[in-house]
Amino acid sequence: MPNFLFKNSRIYLLSLIQTTYDGGGNMYTGRDMTELTMISKNEWKEDELAYFHHSFQQIMPYLNVEGQTIYKEVVKEIESRGGL
Repeated sequence: MPNFLFKNSRIYLLSLIQTTYDGGGNMYTGRDMTELTMISKNEWKEDELAYFHHSFQQIMPYLNVEGQTIYKEVVKEIESRGGL
């Protein structure tokens, strides 16, 4: 379990680094969800997984079934890569 907590902290830190890197303006400059849904999760970049994991995590109570399914797929992909 502590290893999982470290991975969550790392995801947060990756998002924080992206935010401070460009002066705090636009923290994500990668592909949008429309483009990403057209490809397999194993083709997503690490920063894309980190960003959308954090985004979905923040809005989880409001996600419909489809959104929750996408979030679970993102989590599974992160786990299959051994974390971020």
